[in-house]
Parts: sequence; C-alpha cells; structure tokens
Amino acid sequence: MALYVRELRAHEEQQLRRWLDGEDKDLRHRARVILLSSQGYRVPEISPMVSAHPTNLRKWIHRFNQRGPKGLISPRSGGPPPRFTEDQKKRLISLAQQRPRDLGLQFSRWTLHKLAEQAVKRGIVDSISHEYVRQILKKAGMDYRQSRRRK
Repeated sequence: MALYVRELRAHEEQQLRRWLDGEDKDLRHRARVILLSSQGYRVPEISPMVSAHPTNLRKWIHRFNQRGPKGLISPRSGGPPPRFTEDQKKRLISLAQQRPRDLGLQFSRWTLHKLAEQAVKRGIVDSISHEYVRQILKKAGMDYRQSRRRK
C-alpha cells in the first residue's frame, strides 16, 4: 500500500516552503520530501529525486502525518553537547586579542596554555584545554602565532 503525506493545512505548507529557502539543509530536504508527497509522488518516485533511501522517506512522512511540521525537526543527535557557549568563545577570543601586560600580567606574549589558564582564572570557563583554545582561535581566523603576537 502506498504511503502519502496527509492533506496539508495552509500554514503547514507555508512553513514547508519557508524551510525550502532556509539554511538548514536537513529541513530543506525533509520539506521537499513532504511537498513532493503532497503532490502525489510515491516514495519510490521521490527516492531518486532527493537521493534518499525509501525507509528514511517513509519515516519523515509518518512523522509529519503524526506531528505536522514539528515532526520534521530532529533533536540534536549523537556526540557530546557543545562545550562552550558562543559568548564564552567570544570572551576567550577577546582575551587573546588583548596584550597580557595591559591586563596586569607578568608576561608579554600569550601561549595557548596561558590563555587557557587565564580563561579559567577570569571566570570565562570552568576548565579548558590549550588544544581547545587553539581550535576556538583557529575557527575565529586567528592561528596560534596571531594569538601570541603583541598588538
């Protein structure tokens, strides 16, 4: 027996169309699946159109049929929770951009270890490794040498 999405309500279709233009690639994909199903396409026809396994398509159609658009939003899956907030990362980057002597410290250049130590002492984070400091700075466009450079 063929599986189709239930009849869409006007506000549901609007939400799905907004997701088609959104940045979240997973929601774009799922919205497209639901809209194709609402246009009468069967799962085996949709599968090659969206390059997805039919089992996954059926899952999203079932979830939509049961919960509406909210059923297409997946909770964060796998992996540890984020270690630090964006605010903590910004504060760490800001610290790295300041001259240590201007902060009353007895050294003139940052090292990753000293940045990690000061981030804890200043209450920015409870704990952080020098390696994770490096990753945050790198993602912000600052490499290790930039964070050490005297400004």
